[in-house]
Amino acid sequence: MFRVLATSSRLTRVSYHRTLATVATPPETIVDSASVTRHDWSKREVEEIFNTPLLDLVFRAASVHRQHQDPSKIQLCTLMNIKTGGCTEDCSYCSQSSRYSTPTKASRLVDIEPVLEAARKAKENGSTRFCMGAAWRDLAGRKRGFERILHMVREVRGMGMEVCTTLGMLSPEQARQLKEAGLTAYNHNLDTSREFYPQVITTRSYDERLGTIEAVRDAGISVCSGGILGLGESDEDRVGLIWEVSNMPEHPESFPVNALVPIPGTPLEKNEPVKYHTLIRTIATARIVLPKTIIRLAAGRNTLAESEQAMCFMAGANAVFTGEQMLTTPCSPWDEDKAMMNRWGLQGMRSFESEKVALKEGLARIPSETQTIVPKKETTIQPEQASR
Repeated sequence: MFRVLATSSRLTRVSYHRTLATVATPPETIVDSASVTRHDWSKREVEEIFNTPLLDLVFRAASVHRQHQDPSKIQLCTLMNIKTGGCTEDCSYCSQSSRYSTPTKASRLVDIEPVLEAARKAKENGSTRFCMGAAWRDLAGRKRGFERILHMVREVRGMGMEVCTTLGMLSPEQARQLKEAGLTAYNHNLDTSREFYPQVITTRSYDERLGTIEAVRDAGISVCSGGILGLGESDEDRVGLIWEVSNMPEHPESFPVNALVPIPGTPLEKNEPVKYHTLIRTIATARIVLPKTIIRLAAGRNTLAESEQAMCFMAGANAVFTGEQMLTTPCSPWDEDKAMMNRWGLQGMRSFESEKVALKEGLARIPSETQTIVPKKETTIQPEQASR
């Protein structure tokens, strides 16, 4: 647990190394601000947070979450694969790599209308962010395909939805064009720590990933960047990933936490599922270190029991992917997610309701009062309300 000592402007929190006991002698003192987002976390500080006794860690994360965001709000996102397979990268977890023999078959970039139909369906079901993924290393030599994607972005944005894409590496000029088309966010995960990264991918460097993130940020697009648990990494690598994004000039607008879904034919097909307590530790640590960032419970969520998902929300997760499918892995259906949220007194976030997104888009922040929500049987999840 924590002893909390009030001072004029800061809270002194005493953290403990991970232990099975509920009380331990506090070997270190961590001082963190109650109101300022930090960009100078040390790895040691992040590690000490990660190793806090689990229930104390969740309690602290829940407290930080309530201090900076409305804990009753969950962002509903829908992801569509607009170009499947045939990727030249060697990401060892991905069934879309052309280097592996997997059930995923390569296909061309889809036409515009099926994408718009999927976006309309997502909006009707309450999703407020629509994400489009293409299995490419980069956009080199894909001028016509990129123009089609820019059209998709304009049309989906015109529906009043937030729009996200993940298209591989971007140049500053490509990022600028996406911003002009109305792109809200760009996903480019770091996947893991810098140290463990070469064990997972060899065809794209860590610095190349950081370069794309910089181009996206400089273009005024919100950054979505997180990682995957279960790649064979250690706790030190999980800490390293969170530390890496915490020291960026701007914290990512969203931080996806994925649990590896082993896919036959990939090098990681026999990896053991990540332990549930590791997932919770990662979410809670990210919430404390990235207090204003949306923490997205992503791949692998469909394997969690409802009570396990509820603990993730308590630990600070406040976004999910919902709908028919993710890129190549299963996804929880809209109806199941909305029913679950009703049972737990949670509400869908509106488009551009996130403070970080609203500021990036030049919109005034929507007032959001933190309140206790009492679940009622007649509660319904409203579809995306009036966009800004």
